[in-house]
Amino acid sequence: MSRMRDRSRDSASRSPSDPIRETLARCPRWHRYTRAPVRLAVLSDIHANFAALDAVRADLPAVDEVWVLGDIVGYGPQPNEVIVALQEMGARSVLGNHDAAAIGTIDASWFNPDAARAITWTAGAIDENARAYMAALPEVRTEGELTAVHGSPRDPMWEYITGSDVAAANLPAFATSVCLHGHTHVPVVFRADDGRTGAVPSAPDQPVSIRAGRSLVNPGSVGQPRDGNPAASYLLLDTDAALVEFRRVAYDIDATQKAMRLADLPSRLAERLSYGR
Repeated sequence: MSRMRDRSRDSASRSPSDPIRETLARCPRWHRYTRAPVRLAVLSDIHANFAALDAVRADLPAVDEVWVLGDIVGYGPQPNEVIVALQEMGARSVLGNHDAAAIGTIDASWFNPDAARAITWTAGAIDENARAYMAALPEVRTEGELTAVHGSPRDPMWEYITGSDVAAANLPAFATSVCLHGHTHVPVVFRADDGRTGAVPSAPDQPVSIRAGRSLVNPGSVGQPRDGNPAASYLLLDTDAALVEFRRVAYDIDATQKAMRLADLPSRLAERLSYGR
C-alpha cells in the first residue's frame, strides 16, 4: 500500500541555551523533533457518532492540533456531520478501512454482514464534501517523531495490533519514536524498552511516559468503544514531556441509538454502544 507522508515543518531557531532544547537533547529519541513541542489530542474510530464526537470536542483542553486515526465513518448514523465537525476543528486525519470502503477504494466484501450493511448505507448517505475529505486522506502521516496510521504501520488498513507480539513485530515498519494507531477500539500503550515490548497499565487521567524506548499508542474509540466502558475514549499527547493521558467522556448514547434506528442500521450496532463492546 502507498505510504503518503507529511513533511515536518521547520521550527523557529532557538539559542543553544534554550532549556527545552537542552531537555530534549538528553532524550535520545525525542531530541529529533524539528519544531516547537506540540500538545495533541488524538482521536480514532469515531464511526459517524456525532454525539460522541461533540462530547469529546466539549471536553478538549487547549491543544495545538487534533489528529484522527481513521474510521471516521461506518457503523454510525451521521457521517456528514462528523466530517464537518472535524473540518471545523482543523483535524488532521488518516484514512481508515471503513472510510476507504465508503468511498469505494477498498472492497467492503471483507466486512462482516453488519459492517457491510452499514457501509453500504454510509456510501449512499455521504455528501460530496465528505467524499472529497476522505478521498484526500493519506494512509500514513509522519511528522517529527510521530507516525499515524489506522491499523498498523506495516498494514495501515487491516492489521489489528492486539497484543505485545504484534506490536513488537511492527517496530521495524516505522522509523519514529511513536506510532499512533487505532482499529481495535481499545485504549492501550505498547512500550518497547531494553529489547522487550509490553502493554503498559494505564487508566484515565493517569499519564503514561513514552520517553524511554519506542511506543505504539492506541487512543481507543470515540464512537464505538470495545473495552467494556461505553464512554467515548481519546488521548492527549504532550510531545515535550513525552506523556500520554487517556480521557473518557460520557455522551448521549440514546440519541445515537435513536438516529441509528431511524436510519435502519443494524440493531446490534446500536445495542453494543450501551455496553462498550
